[in-house]
Amino acid sequence: MLRTGLAAGTLGLLGGCAALAPSPPRDQSNVCEIFREQPRWYDYARESEARWGTPIATQMAFIQQESSFQSHVRPPRQRYLGFIPGPRPSSARGYAQALDPVWGEYRDEAGGTLARRSHMKHATDFIGWYNARSQRQAGISLNNPEHLYLAYHEGAGGYQRGTWRGKPAVQRAAGLVASRASRYQGQLASCEAEFQCRRFYQVGPFCR
Repeated sequence: MLRTGLAAGTLGLLGGCAALAPSPPRDQSNVCEIFREQPRWYDYARESEARWGTPIATQMAFIQQESSFQSHVRPPRQRYLGFIPGPRPSSARGYAQALDPVWGEYRDEAGGTLARRSHMKHATDFIGWYNARSQRQAGISLNNPEHLYLAYHEGAGGYQRGTWRGKPAVQRAAGLVASRASRYQGQLASCEAEFQCRRFYQVGPFCR
């Protein structure tokens, strides 16, 4: 199971190192503009798709929903008496809002000890890894972003038990992910060649 909060706009940023990460894209409604600002993100998502099978558009739709492309975002702390900081509601952090336990599993199985939740390369790879596991454990198609997201939020076991059925906010978020993934996919079809062949050594069909 991943983060409990669904509205990324309500999350707080970590101080210090957050300033070193890329700023969130200005236009998050258009994946072509996102990749024009951060072309390496396309490379990372493409590598994850090749490794695990989740489409690029779905990966980016997950990240937009989870963190609005903020690298160090975390759930805000609880406040006692309105001003005394308390604990955070979960250990979720980073682009993919992965919790500590499942991030540990990912690092052990696929990501390695240097994987960081604040790096897009590892966030996209994590999403690909997690969705491949959801496909394996719950039989969800990698071309079904709505149900992949339900399992991403609830875990494969929770998904199979139907825990999401009693959570309207989770269902709404999954619907948003699905519609955004579809929109991103259509946009990407019109601009992907820009990112596939942008380097001097990439020529014709060899870079696709």
